[in-house]
Amino acid sequence: MGLGKGLASLISESTLEELNQAYIPHLDINLVEPNPFQPRLTRHDPKLAQLADSIRENGIIEPLLVTKTPEGQFQLIAGERRLKAAKLAGKKSVPVIVKEASPQQMLELAVIENIHRKDLNPLEEAMAFMQLRERFKMTDELISSKVGFSRSAVTNKMRLLSLPMELKEFLLDDLISEGHARALLGLKSRATMQIAANKVIEQNLSVRATEEMVRRLNKGTPKNKEGRYRIEDEFTFKVESDLRSRYGEKVKLFRSSRGGKIVIPFENDDQLKNIYSSIV
Repeated sequence: MGLGKGLASLISESTLEELNQAYIPHLDINLVEPNPFQPRLTRHDPKLAQLADSIRENGIIEPLLVTKTPEGQFQLIAGERRLKAAKLAGKKSVPVIVKEASPQQMLELAVIENIHRKDLNPLEEAMAFMQLRERFKMTDELISSKVGFSRSAVTNKMRLLSLPMELKEFLLDDLISEGHARALLGLKSRATMQIAANKVIEQNLSVRATEEMVRRLNKGTPKNKEGRYRIEDEFTFKVESDLRSRYGEKVKLFRSSRGGKIVIPFENDDQLKNIYSSIV
């Protein structure tokens, strides 16, 4: 019985023989309980159906890792997506390896497996690291040694947890990247972060362009008038964003010490009438 690269990488060579002896090829799927320390958040997984099709055709190639509970059930340690996909595929049983594990080990193994499989979103990684730090009193250095990240990478991941809720949703939905999120954390207020994040998505800004926007926002100086994100202050930014939501992306707001102007372009008489009707 082969463990597969993912699972074998989580377990020392000295325990492989022991685990082979704890292998159950067909365990009733209803006996497997979810991992209470699972770092993956519940959200739509567009690739789950594809995995279910593969399992329906080829079976589960790599067994799930579980621990036995005092009540005789089996609690999942690693393999949440495979378990969900197996249920979706209509499987009645799953192959498992039974391992004794403490709550801390259950979280560690779940985090490590998901990182190796690249199944965790950066925010999920941050939440898992924070759980290791707060629940199990692990230092950032110890966490980094467990998961194979540098200590600074672990610390920077956990900074993502200070994002406003709306930005966390953007990150979970892959509307912004970790690089975007870290750049936006450099802004001075949560309200500005939210407005700037919307601008990143609307204009499809790169991480580098986002860093430049953040720098200019913090300095209070706008980009040249040809730029797409002329920002003079938080209120001006919000006004322009609201106007663009209503009248289109080509709306421009210009301000100076002597006043300013709002430009709302239109392409035909119908658009002009709609703009006029909404203003007067």
